Amino acid sequence: MNIDHERLDALRRGRGLVSEHVIDEFLAGRLSRRAFLRTGAVVGLSMPAMGAILSACGSAGTPSSPGRGKAGATIKAGCIAPNAAPNPLTVIDIGGIQMMNQVSQGLVFYDNDNVPQPWLASSWEANADATVWTFKIRQGVKFSDGSPMTVDDIVYTYQSHADKANASGALSKFAGLLDPSGVVKVDGETLQFHLQAPYGAFPETVSQANYNAVVVPKNTEYDKWAKSFIGTGPFMMKSFNQSSGATFVRNPHYWGAQALPESVQIVFYADEQPASAALQAGAIDVLAQFTVSNSPQLLNGQYNVNKVRGSSHRALSMRCDQSPLKDKAVRQAIALTLDRQAIVAALFKGNAQVGNDSPFAPSFPMTDKTVPQRERNLDKAKELLAQAGVPRGFSVELYTERLQEMPQFAQIVAESAAKIGVEIKLNVLTIADYYGDAVFGKSPWLDGAMSLVDYGAVPGPSTFLRAPLQSIDAKVGQGSWNAAHFDNPEYNALTRQYLGTVDVAKQRELAGKIQALLLDETPVIYPYFYDFLSASRANVFDVVSTAGQQLYLDKVSKS
Repeated sequence: MNIDHERLDALRRGRGLVSEHVIDEFLAGRLSRRAFLRTGAVVGLSMPAMGAILSACGSAGTPSSPGRGKAGATIKAGCIAPNAAPNPLTVIDIGGIQMMNQVSQGLVFYDNDNVPQPWLASSWEANADATVWTFKIRQGVKFSDGSPMTVDDIVYTYQSHADKANASGALSKFAGLLDPSGVVKVDGETLQFHLQAPYGAFPETVSQANYNAVVVPKNTEYDKWAKSFIGTGPFMMKSFNQSSGATFVRNPHYWGAQALPESVQIVFYADEQPASAALQAGAIDVLAQFTVSNSPQLLNGQYNVNKVRGSSHRALSMRCDQSPLKDKAVRQAIALTLDRQAIVAALFKGNAQVGNDSPFAPSFPMTDKTVPQRERNLDKAKELLAQAGVPRGFSVELYTERLQEMPQFAQIVAESAAKIGVEIKLNVLTIADYYGDAVFGKSPWLDGAMSLVDYGAVPGPSTFLRAPLQSIDAKVGQGSWNAAHFDNPEYNALTRQYLGTVDVAKQRELAGKIQALLLDETPVIYPYFYDFLSASRANVFDVVSTAGQQLYLDKVSKS
């Protein structure tokens, strides 16, 4: 379903809670068009209003609704082959993550409106300063081998991820925030996290947004997990071959509604193009992800396209500790050369939103949308270069990775900067070469004068505010991904205050200050936030994907 989100949001504003619920049920596919019109009239939505909402949702009608297809099918899905046998402790690649999505769960699930929903936790709350978070754990949950899930299993899981010795991927969120001693069992239904600093967005770290934070049984040997794929999800593993694919069947012990497909076959592909060709040929039913740059033909109206607006983006860092980029006027000048609307149109055919040089995506509820949008202004850019003492421009190297549209965008950056006399020499590397050892001094990503990197979607900006922008010095910041080498005490203080805030109104107030500061300093250019796209054949319904690239197939039906 092609949804005009901005128009729909405008229509929803001012409606009562009951009407809001009806609209949400329609968007989720639980009300047909006919039922939506009938129910909407009962709760007071006018016919013109309902017609406008249907129009905003596009001519394709409702999202694929449960019941349009038949349960019990075998669903074939294509995804990128995992880099290694999936290990919940260390998995970072999209193929491994999407396989884990079928069998594993965290405590919280963020929906595509970035609203946290109960998952393995039934509820949670923070203390007054957001340093202690208390979670009530869902009762009656079993693992796929039939054993009961207990609070002890959850303690083991998160102590494992918080232990630096394990080198868990979850440390990108837990480092400086949670250590193993902070994961505390209160009783058979209650778990607490005692944090090292206030953190208002802590539920994100135990949700699907933290790829690694899925619950496993106590004493799991993580390096052997792929032999069983044991988890609490709607499917269980039947077979797995790292070179070809995997088969999952219904988990008879699942605590929730039974999966609609009888089985799911995951087929592995080396990259997107052959997977896209397989969907077109009918060899697979679902393509886990596609991009406009590689598979624009899937937007031709012949496929069910699931489009999720989120915070996935590219970040163009500029070394704030090296001349001439050390001068913020130079960084501002480069940012002013970009025609963001044209870039979104060219690279994404509109399936993205322009960025405003901060990690506050338009989809975040706490983003201050009153902050003026930066627009292209070549005359102002030239003035700024003259002000910085480089009126004739300069030469600089930009490092990036060979991934999706990134080389094309890097070329656009170079061509745009050339209009003000700045020569940007491109170094487009393989992903492995670009990241190097992923530590300062051994990584083009973190060491280059200019560096263009990819970031996946998360429900809120907290991770983006810490790792890429806080000071590298661990005593004052958590900037482990600070490729810009940005070191600003005011920014550190503002973000610490923001990260410790739970109230969205207060977050938005602080967000406006952070957004204004970053627009002024411009350590990083955030050009756009792109939509996550997945596709299925016209007779396959209810594929669930998230902006963070997760894929869930338990609600899929097929006619």
